[in-house]
Amino acid sequence: MTESDNEFVCFKNVQKSYDGKILVVKDLNLSIGRGEFLTMLGPSGSGKTTCLLMLAGFETATHGQILLDGKTINNIPPHKRGIGMVFQNYALFPHMSVEENLSFPLEVRSMGRSMREQKVKHALDMVQMSEFATRRPSQLSGGQQQRIALARALVFEPELVLMDEPLGALDKQLREHMQFEIKHLHERLKVTVVYVTHDQTEALTMSDRVAVFDDGIIQQLASPDTLYEEPINSFVAQFVGENNTLTGVVEKIDKSSATVRLDSGDMISAMPVNIHKSGERTQVSIRPERVETDMKRLPEGGYTISAEVLEFIYMGDVFRTRLKVAGNDDFIVKSRNSPDQSRLTPGETIKIGWLPQDCRALDA
Repeated sequence: MTESDNEFVCFKNVQKSYDGKILVVKDLNLSIGRGEFLTMLGPSGSGKTTCLLMLAGFETATHGQILLDGKTINNIPPHKRGIGMVFQNYALFPHMSVEENLSFPLEVRSMGRSMREQKVKHALDMVQMSEFATRRPSQLSGGQQQRIALARALVFEPELVLMDEPLGALDKQLREHMQFEIKHLHERLKVTVVYVTHDQTEALTMSDRVAVFDDGIIQQLASPDTLYEEPINSFVAQFVGENNTLTGVVEKIDKSSATVRLDSGDMISAMPVNIHKSGERTQVSIRPERVETDMKRLPEGGYTISAEVLEFIYMGDVFRTRLKVAGNDDFIVKSRNSPDQSRLTPGETIKIGWLPQDCRALDA
């Protein structure tokens, strides 16, 4: 892979302010590889959508450069950037049929009729919507409209497709189905995708890499598994996936281990991340599925602590238990539903445990 392939899309020192005072994007430096599926993930107001709109050309960067395939595109209008776009509200023309909606971006590019017909047919086949070619958008379900919006973004074979919360209006089951459809289309077409969402599951399911935004800054840029298993600060740990936190003070620290005195007085060991010296306050992070309620299953070297069962919920494939642990009465444990997994009773006191390497001491 050449250097330009590694930097197919590039933000260099990009800033954006709408009022000349407050920066909604702060000094963004980000390279996206050719053929990569990169997701911008973050809460509302974090700057992720603004970044997408600047890349599309609908917003102008206040400072810095945006490059596409090595060329600066800051002053190129949206319709000349050759970028496909998919929006949450589909943005289909209601007075046009499905095939006319797909044909429109090809007409704008002055493509001949026979070539247009060929490309429209191919795009509809790609999203399995050929039989709906003559229908109007109002005659389609939400999922079908989203497929057409996706086909329209791909019909002129762009090298870059931008997607802004494209599945937000769909119900849970259809949204999950479309996640895999988009992922498989990306794998087949090798097109570069920049995807914006606030849905962590969507980001973890679909992406090659995820950029987690907060307050106009990328907090962490990593593969989905690294992001989930190795958050670099407490914001990422809390925002990506479900997470338990216990607060305390660092008593002792070296490169591979930190001893933390919890506010309850309990002493635990954790991997030090984003903490530097003893005496510092810390927020200890443990994922719910890494906590064991059956001490016979806890591997050697595991740490144990007392907990009070507050709530036990049967969810089919998993049991979800809410506990009071070291002063935190919203400590969650997820256990796989299996014949030998005991069901806990609210009010009882139990021992729970986890391995020190599954526990991360983060910034407070």
